[in-house]
Amino acid sequence: MKTENQVIEVENLTVAFGSFKAVDGISFRVKRGEIFGFLGANGAGKTTTIRCICGLLNPTSGTVLVDGKDVSSHTAVLKPRIGYMSQKFTLYPDLTVRENLLFAGSLYGLKRKDIKPRAEELMHFIGLSQHLNEPVKLLSGGVKQMVALAATLLHNPDFIFLDEPTAGTSPITRADFWRLIRTLAQSGKTVFVTTHYMDEAEYCGRIVLMERGRIIATGTPEELKKQFFPFPPVELVFTQPQQASVRADLQRLNLGTAENFSGGLRVRVTDMEGFKAYAQTQTGVFTYRAVPTTLEDVFLKAVSGRKAQ
Repeated sequence: MKTENQVIEVENLTVAFGSFKAVDGISFRVKRGEIFGFLGANGAGKTTTIRCICGLLNPTSGTVLVDGKDVSSHTAVLKPRIGYMSQKFTLYPDLTVRENLLFAGSLYGLKRKDIKPRAEELMHFIGLSQHLNEPVKLLSGGVKQMVALAATLLHNPDFIFLDEPTAGTSPITRADFWRLIRTLAQSGKTVFVTTHYMDEAEYCGRIVLMERGRIIATGTPEELKKQFFPFPPVELVFTQPQQASVRADLQRLNLGTAENFSGGLRVRVTDMEGFKAYAQTQTGVFTYRAVPTTLEDVFLKAVSGRKAQ
């Protein structure tokens, strides 16, 4: 059921290229002012979906609404409200940062007298004002991505689509990028981010996991962790060489599945009370500690579950 807070609605979206379905009947909703994560490996259908929402690609079937308007028939109305940063770097390397932003602003129909202060404001916002007069080709990869973000924000869009914005950047740049994304969302912008970095999804309010054009799971990070792993994984460190017998016991008692890690065992517990009772009988054999579930764990289990079907 739609609520007033839902500003992006995708219903049964399919995009086919011949017999190949890049996107296969997916549906989801995005709320105003949230950071919405679209996760999956390369080729999962993330970029194709974004291009449909931005009106850059016509779907084979299904509907896409942005703020209640059908994208297919209201592209001209919605375009000024959408900012799209593609995977491919789109700035001109021989122009300075300032010149690139002036050109990008003109493409959005902004007046030159308005672009200059806006460009300076954005470069200050991302903390890179010192690079305004430098040729883009001399900038590092991370700074180039930040400049591309500034270009995306020039016309002050309500809906911001960032397609793998941190791919190939350093951990420091990734952290800076997500600081800016959170600031944008806090200001009321709706931010739609695709990534194949599972740790980045922890910053999203809600996420969709994609695999081969289909949605395999959706929810908040914590909801997905609890859905796929009701109990956190447990790591066993052995003080006596009885790893093989403990693994056999866990399987025989249906307490969980174990895999080797750093000379010990990592156990996906299915019966926590039963496991604790068993551990008490093994005092002096091993010690254990619970470790956090990651979204990479969730994704791998979701994918393996589909393959098992």
